[in-house]
Amino acid sequence: MKIAVIQGPNLNMLGVREQNIYGPMKLEDIHAQMKNVAEQNGFEVEFFQSNLEGEIVDRIQECMGDADGIIINPAAYTHTSIAIRDALSAVKLPTLEVHISNIHAREEFRQKSLIAPVCAGQIVGLGAFSYHLAMMGMMQILSEVKAMKEQQAAAQAAQGMAQAQ
Repeated sequence: MKIAVIQGPNLNMLGVREQNIYGPMKLEDIHAQMKNVAEQNGFEVEFFQSNLEGEIVDRIQECMGDADGIIINPAAYTHTSIAIRDALSAVKLPTLEVHISNIHAREEFRQKSLIAPVCAGQIVGLGAFSYHLAMMGMMQILSEVKAMKEQQAAAQAAQGMAQAQ
């Protein structure tokens, strides 16, 4: 199964910008850790970062038929992008929203997420570790979805066999 990790604007500046808020880890280091966890658990992971809203929307749409779940940090677009919210809603994939800082304890304009209502969950305020928790959460969600589909397929097969007799 494949997990798409989508990163919003300025996250390419992690490790450089406002280390007192976002910490010293660079995005590449976070991605390397996520990739290790995914591979150790038999999942494929793909990373994408853009500072442009339209490119993020395009990548979300490309996940249909290409990914099983999405981990997204929309960054500043969290609070403004109806387009990203609509794209996530349209693709109907399990999605987790992640933030390094606790958006609920920051400036008032950062406290409202337009994205959260279309996500399975939101992980905020735990620094770079938020991404690790998101990866663990998404692997659990996808494992449960897979098990449910397998159970439904087995039940349908059993029903088909019973009807054939």
